[in-house]
Amino acid sequence: MSSSTTSTPSTPEMALRQLFDQHNLDCYIVPSDDPHLSEYTPEAYKRRQFITEFGGSAGTALIFREQAKLWTDSRYYNEANLQLDGDHWDLMKQGLPETPTISNYIADAAKEHYESYKKPFRIGMDPFVHAASFCKELEKALDEKIDNEDDKCGILETSLTNNLIDELWGESRPALPNAPFRVHEHAGKTVAEKVKAVREQMAEKKATMAVFSALDDVAYLFNIRAQGDIDTCPVGMAYGVITNDQVMLLCDKEKVANIQEYLNEAGITVKPYDAVLDQIKEHLETTDENTKRPKIWIDTTRSNYAIRSLIQEDKQLLDCQTAVTTMKACKNAVEMEGMKRAHVVDGAAMAHFISWLQEQISSGKKVSEVEIDVVLRNYRSQQPGYIEDSFPTIAGVGSNGAIIHYRAKEDSDLMKYLDAESSILIDSGGQYTYGTTDVTRTWHFGEKISPEFKQYYTRVLKGNIAMDSMIFPTNTPGFVLDVFARKSLWDAQLDYGHGTGHGVGAALNVHEGPQSISPRWGNKEFLKKGMVVSNEPGYYEDGNFGIRIENLLEITYVNNDDNLAYDQEKELSVKPSGKKTFLKFQKLTMIPIQKNLIDLELMSSTELDWLDAYHQEVWEKVSPLLEEGSSAYQWLQRSCDKIKRT
Repeated sequence: MSSSTTSTPSTPEMALRQLFDQHNLDCYIVPSDDPHLSEYTPEAYKRRQFITEFGGSAGTALIFREQAKLWTDSRYYNEANLQLDGDHWDLMKQGLPETPTISNYIADAAKEHYESYKKPFRIGMDPFVHAASFCKELEKALDEKIDNEDDKCGILETSLTNNLIDELWGESRPALPNAPFRVHEHAGKTVAEKVKAVREQMAEKKATMAVFSALDDVAYLFNIRAQGDIDTCPVGMAYGVITNDQVMLLCDKEKVANIQEYLNEAGITVKPYDAVLDQIKEHLETTDENTKRPKIWIDTTRSNYAIRSLIQEDKQLLDCQTAVTTMKACKNAVEMEGMKRAHVVDGAAMAHFISWLQEQISSGKKVSEVEIDVVLRNYRSQQPGYIEDSFPTIAGVGSNGAIIHYRAKEDSDLMKYLDAESSILIDSGGQYTYGTTDVTRTWHFGEKISPEFKQYYTRVLKGNIAMDSMIFPTNTPGFVLDVFARKSLWDAQLDYGHGTGHGVGAALNVHEGPQSISPRWGNKEFLKKGMVVSNEPGYYEDGNFGIRIENLLEITYVNNDDNLAYDQEKELSVKPSGKKTFLKFQKLTMIPIQKNLIDLELMSSTELDWLDAYHQEVWEKVSPLLEEGSSAYQWLQRSCDKIKRT
């Protein structure tokens, strides 16, 4: 008598391969994204984490019939090496010269397959979770691999009914996010004012519909926020659409039950979340009152391929940065006031926290990285308007400080305890109803601090001061300034691998474009009045320590008359012939810098004056929020005393 058995795949990627024949696929791409290409992904969309068991926030999995690969950037090399099963996965270190791009790797595989089997290589993908720009890049790479224009060596298979990972995940998949929206009270501009500005730009560009996919764009445009859809980001799952006669918010109706009256008064029509494609299709089939052809305005770097693929004719597509992007980046007076307030209360929370932490270490106790995260969040939560952290806290003791996006976990072999022998890098921030904070400090509470550590710390501080002190003309992109943050490190033949600055939202995402300060010269966005950027040079020794000093900065005009004109939305005064308008930075972060880590011999008198002035400002703004005589008050007072220069 014979018997037969059906083997059960031992790993998710092996189970995925069993679906390839059913769907006629040769590979399947699993990105980290949700339909809005968010930086942080809701649990229900963490498909790449499910298939790979790699928990970093950035990465793309590529599963072939006989191999599986994960691309991720340098922030996550260490984490990926620890979490990937080396028997089933290969790590592709994105950004290294020898590592091909995902598009080129697939194109090479497609060419080899086509030459061997004389039929196209079929690439499975969910069009809702891939950027339209990525799919365009992949199609171009495939086309370049074959000479005959009538043939294709690879085909993007985007018509699958379901995401294949969801078939494997089944009932274990977390519920789709559905947190309610709330009205944002610190916007400074009404929805009507924002819609008017968008429509003016639509008219200039001859667009008849603008589609907003990025969640922070939608939240900004409609002056709404949410908590719970995406951890640490006050946004909700929704699309926004503006035409010449309609303003639409596309989301599940449960999300707006508490703000329906507000939406009605603002002239916003609510449509079902899944209706976004139907709205675009319908618009493409119509003409406006002047019989103009419809033209859809999207940013393909921030819109998914499902949306882009509806627009068949290039002349019906306007592909560029959305109108909201710059509006959101350049804060108005009300938004900036909220940001300033958030940083002052954040300074009070940090004074309580660091005074507590220093007392623990001074008494001989050891404090785990996880406890540090919990206690810091508790002190922030006591501040008025606190909602949640603005990103997962990075608290890295010793060598963990060199892991750029490290996050401590109780069950991790990496977790360390802080004591008097070690330094700690703490990068953290808060979401308040009126503003967003992000600050990094490196602390060391022991007596045995090596001269080398002090030298590295001081060079990082000098870079921070150099950036903070810059005066520069309008129409300057961020990459032009990046070198000033690195000069002191370069003088010692040292450097750091990340950018110096990113944009920050006003009671919105902690990472916000379009501006940045980075050696990557591809971002030519000008730094503008009203933008908020981080200033975070650092230095890291793998296996030893990490040093970073980060403040958030407001970009403002040097001439105060220009600032008044900006706040009043007036034209700037005309400058004499040959004269330019100049910008500068103003500090938002109000947290002291540890003075006993500084090598005074490396500091100029001007830099020491800067430090004393900064600490005086911190003291004047933060001390009124602390109880006189309390541990936090006394710590802040000591930390803000003028530095001894002998």
